[in-house]
Amino acid sequence: QQLKKGFKCLILCLLALLQLDFTSGARILAPFIFPAKSHFMMYNALVKELVQRGHQVTNVTPFSMSNENLGGNYTEVLLPVYSFWSSVLKLTNAKSIMDMTDMSTEEMLKMVYIMGLESTDFALEQPEFQKLVHAKDKVGKYDLLLAEQFYNEGAYILGHLYQIPIVTITTSAYHNVYDSFVGTITPWSYSPHLYKPYTEHMSLTQRINSIYTCLLEEAIRAFWYYPKQDAIMRKHFSKIMPVVPTIKQLQRNVSAILFNSYMPLESPRPLAFNTIPVGGLHIKPPKALPANIKKFLDEAKHGAVYFSLGSQVRSADLPPEKLEIFLKVFRGMKQRILWKFEDEQLPNLPANVMVQKWMPQNDILAHPNVKVFIAHGGLFGTQEAVYHGVPVLGMPFYADQYLNIEKGKNAGFTLGLDYRYITEEQLRSSLTELLENPKYMANMKRASKVFRDRPLSGMDTAMYWINYVIEHRGAPHMIAAGVDMPFYQFYMLDIVAIALALVLLPTLALCLCCCKASKNKKQKLH
Repeated sequence: QQLKKGFKCLILCLLALLQLDFTSGARILAPFIFPAKSHFMMYNALVKELVQRGHQVTNVTPFSMSNENLGGNYTEVLLPVYSFWSSVLKLTNAKSIMDMTDMSTEEMLKMVYIMGLESTDFALEQPEFQKLVHAKDKVGKYDLLLAEQFYNEGAYILGHLYQIPIVTITTSAYHNVYDSFVGTITPWSYSPHLYKPYTEHMSLTQRINSIYTCLLEEAIRAFWYYPKQDAIMRKHFSKIMPVVPTIKQLQRNVSAILFNSYMPLESPRPLAFNTIPVGGLHIKPPKALPANIKKFLDEAKHGAVYFSLGSQVRSADLPPEKLEIFLKVFRGMKQRILWKFEDEQLPNLPANVMVQKWMPQNDILAHPNVKVFIAHGGLFGTQEAVYHGVPVLGMPFYADQYLNIEKGKNAGFTLGLDYRYITEEQLRSSLTELLENPKYMANMKRASKVFRDRPLSGMDTAMYWINYVIEHRGAPHMIAAGVDMPFYQFYMLDIVAIALALVLLPTLALCLCCCKASKNKKQKLH
């Protein structure tokens, strides 16, 4: 009997061992060098989770996490914060971010690429980064490089130097330019460019516009952006490396891309095995609200509206005449308004409005009395609204905000306004429609159910695939052969050329024969 119990105990111990995560304690180097606080939300959550699960993380960042008290498994390499907005405003002739609403897609593309080039050059020249570059005994020191898939591909040089696989994360939805990184081809016929406000159901003119933008961006990357990034790499590394790898060569070392989207905010599209949707991974269970906010919402008998334009766009920068429109409409509403407003001394504040320069957005949206979210359409806020089932009144300013709001309108849980031309009547009628027409809440609840219903949460999915890449030493079996193909083979241009030759050459030969025969016939007649 004792032997039987001992055997059972042994079996249970073996089963427990099988459940253990043997990649715990992996050493991860995480250079997140793009200095945007909105991007920080995602990798902050990811880094904290990795540390809490037993990994050792060296975080190279312009935003300190030292106040998180993450313990001995967390090491921070703090970079100076590069201020890219001065360059952006100079490039666009804008006085504030709000003026960027008038930017064309071409100007937007130029802006993000310049932001990427300048912030990469700035980060690579910092002594803190160079210390990692010149460290001795680099091989075997880390197991993985975790970096952002944005416009800072120069950070991938650390994967090359330390000879470790790379996992990247995007703070946006899937971008068509990722195709060449992962070896797939996205049908542009129903997958619009990320900066176009189109859904998968495009008209003819929209498809032409989107395809033109996709082709333009591919050309910009090939003939301008990649050469510029390669020049930055040579500038910083040619003295220590006999051959400096190109950005395209560094990208081939990316084992997996974790991109920030999920159904229904992402439409169906072909994805490679190593392209993993993890949208909403930053969303945590709601915490207790600050006492003043909790009291304000709890006592909102007719519900509440939450108003925030995110971390980059400031409500305080709204023109005075626009502020007056919002205050007039809010003053006439029976609902309470929570407004993230950077200047807490806002004059003539209605009694039903509370302003604070910072608010715990996720926790507020989780409150049952919050009925509408006035937002700029950023992806993180959109995901939080969908997760908690709160309809959105969107006012986009730039980049993918237009697309996010258009998707919400198409799904029936969002209304959109252009802040440049907003009127008192438009704002009042839009809020009334969202608050009183139950279809918006019903549509949002359906979207929320789809967004939440998945085998693993966004964070657990990210953890699984990070561990998978470490366990399988880069998981080369997940990488499509298209990654290594030259451009003409990847798009089958050689096959097209042969097919055209097979059709055109016989036709040309026949034409030549006919012309020669006709010429001979004329000569005989004469």
